[in-house]
Amino acid sequence: MSKIKFAIIGCGRIAQRHAEHINKFGELIAVCDVVEEKANALAKKYNANYYLQVNDLLANEKTVDVVSICTPNGLHAQHAIATLKAGFHALVEKPMALSVYDCGEMIKAAEQANKRLFAIKQNRFNPPVAAVKDAIDKNILGKIYSIQLSCFWNRNKDYYENSWKGTKNLDGGTLFTQFSHFIDLLYWMIGDVKDAYAIIGNFAHNNIIEFEDTGVVALEFYNGAIGTINYTVNSYKKNMEGSLTIFAEKGTVKIGGQYLNELEYQSIENFEFKDLPKGNTANNYGTYVGSMSNHDKVYQNLIDVLQNNASITTSAFEGLKTVEIINKIYQSVKK
Repeated sequence: MSKIKFAIIGCGRIAQRHAEHINKFGELIAVCDVVEEKANALAKKYNANYYLQVNDLLANEKTVDVVSICTPNGLHAQHAIATLKAGFHALVEKPMALSVYDCGEMIKAAEQANKRLFAIKQNRFNPPVAAVKDAIDKNILGKIYSIQLSCFWNRNKDYYENSWKGTKNLDGGTLFTQFSHFIDLLYWMIGDVKDAYAIIGNFAHNNIIEFEDTGVVALEFYNGAIGTINYTVNSYKKNMEGSLTIFAEKGTVKIGGQYLNELEYQSIENFEFKDLPKGNTANNYGTYVGSMSNHDKVYQNLIDVLQNNASITTSAFEGLKTVEIINKIYQSVKK
């Protein structure tokens, strides 16, 4: 079976991770970035063509099967829609977009073009996350009472300098860029959010970013469970914790570590998680560290879907629900 051919739009830091896995599982044909130096460097590394304009890539690279969208958050929708309309499948980095409307337009474009729209939610593949999700699905924990999500990371001034990050139009907010994967897990594991009540503030990034660096959120889920989110990018000098604690009828469990990569606590009726496999390391960008690096599993699933008609691990609808919950949280602040 021939290799699936890929293109990448956006040649920043996360695109390097995409290119590595494309090179393992498929073939990178072309890349695009408005900064020629970035596009040229990535293209040269993988012997690919490079473009400075998205429309030029989409018009000229007809052998491509899938386009990976690695541009700033606020550009995901327009680049994905253009990709789908041009007849290619699209894989979109998190968050899927910055508004529910844009997510809907992306889904509509995929349906009209009869193409696949993949959303990246790689934290679902963390071994303790996958194990707890399986236990929930099998009703091992019983009724979920409450859930606490803690996201304590560091993003200093240098992270935002000379970047689209920190801007309202292209970044969108801390929940979009830093913690959308965590919000996805709330939806995936517990269910949809009925109401959100948030207090946010910018304590250490005034005149650096156009939104909050810290937030406290109370959640009410449609299934009756309640929850909290405590998040900040003001953890001193380094990331401290990314954790999820579930209190349920038949047990309590905490997934912790810096990146939801460790099973820190369990007390469950007639059950114990044992011998969980070791997960991948986190994405390391030199001056800061991101979420767990499970993009290999994302690409494996994408290829399995396209070549073997497998089930998709994260649907575009689920990508939309993450954006909907984040918007619900931010809208609650304005009340």
